[in-house]
Amino acid sequence: MTESAEAPLPAKETTPRCFTARFEPGGAAFTVSSDQPLLIAAEHAGVPLPSSCRNGTCRTCMCRLVEGEVRYSIQWPGLLPEEKAEGWILPCIAFPLTDVVLTRQRPR
Repeated sequence: MTESAEAPLPAKETTPRCFTARFEPGGAAFTVSSDQPLLIAAEHAGVPLPSSCRNGTCRTCMCRLVEGEVRYSIQWPGLLPEEKAEGWILPCIAFPLTDVVLTRQRPR
């Protein structure tokens, strides 16, 4: 699992790619475009995900990236270095670069 904070978002003129996002446990899955934040795609698919600010500051939507890779719409998302190292992401500003598997459960 990786995240690319420094990489720019895909240019608007490029054709967006579609990926699959899946939540564990339970397996709720939905399609997400590379030009759409994970949170918005989940909402459009009817997958409930808590949110508030939608700009990477409140951390309400924080999930752990189990598999896959995302890119952020801002350079410094509101995560601690330790959280980033553990794979936590902010779906409100995270754009998929691959298929992703997410969880909201903290590891035990």
